[in-house]
Amino acid sequence: MKRFIDIGANLTDGMFRGLYRGKQVHQDDYTAVLERAWNVGVERIIVTAGCKQDIEEALSLVRDNPKLYTTVGVHPTRCGEFDEASSPNDHLNELRNFIKENREKVIALGELGLDYDRTKFCDIDTQKKYFALQLDLAEEFGLPLFLHSRNCADDFVRIISENRSKISGGVIHSFTGSSEEAKQYLDMGFYIGINGCSLKTEENLVAMAGIPTDRLMIETDAPWCGIRNTHAGSKYVSPSRWESKKKERWVEGCVVKDRCEPCQIAQVLEVMAGVRGEDPEHLAETMFQNTLKLFFPNHSS
Repeated sequence: MKRFIDIGANLTDGMFRGLYRGKQVHQDDYTAVLERAWNVGVERIIVTAGCKQDIEEALSLVRDNPKLYTTVGVHPTRCGEFDEASSPNDHLNELRNFIKENREKVIALGELGLDYDRTKFCDIDTQKKYFALQLDLAEEFGLPLFLHSRNCADDFVRIISENRSKISGGVIHSFTGSSEEAKQYLDMGFYIGINGCSLKTEENLVAMAGIPTDRLMIETDAPWCGIRNTHAGSKYVSPSRWESKKKERWVEGCVVKDRCEPCQIAQVLEVMAGVRGEDPEHLAETMFQNTLKLFFPNHSS
């Protein structure tokens, strides 16, 4: 069986508990979501955390599950948290303590970076200031980075370059950029994470196909970034083995229509292998080993 590590899944999202915008629409099916993932060959999931509340919830999920790990960091759209705290350094210390107290389960600093597509949530100057500040933790703990980059290439590259000595590696999560952007990130030494959002357009497919296999990682970004019929990559996807139902009509054993799950990492692989003309087994195993190398260097393969 193919082996996967989903490098980014938002398992703290209420959708996996049947909650949509605060309303209970169907019963909690979190356990079934995990079982489907394990059944397709997912061996580990890195739970994405992007704010203090996410981190606390993620740690509660991963603490007693040997297959789950988490990140610690503040997403660019949440960087206002630093100014809302008693002081920015106090908030940084909270992040530091989360890492110190959970070293076996925190395997990356993130999700952090810049997002200039959603500045209504946090202005550019605030994002830049606290992206740079968080990199002090990368140096202190030797953690790799789980990075977010949207429409911000120049500032992103500048901040990384100015702090290069603090960084021991990382991955550009949920890559949706051009071939030129991919080359820029590769030249900086980063891996590139691919999910359904990375496979929407023909330009996306061309960019993904040009990334060396030994620099790729795979993810779902669940419950977001599922592969839809309108996506350029959808023609490579096999019919799902699970029946889907709209959330209002969900029944046990079904997946929720339009809610991405970690099990759908198998579909991401189908598109990647199909576009690249590579053997799916070999591609999956290479990405598995890439992920071990960056995030789990002391774990056996």
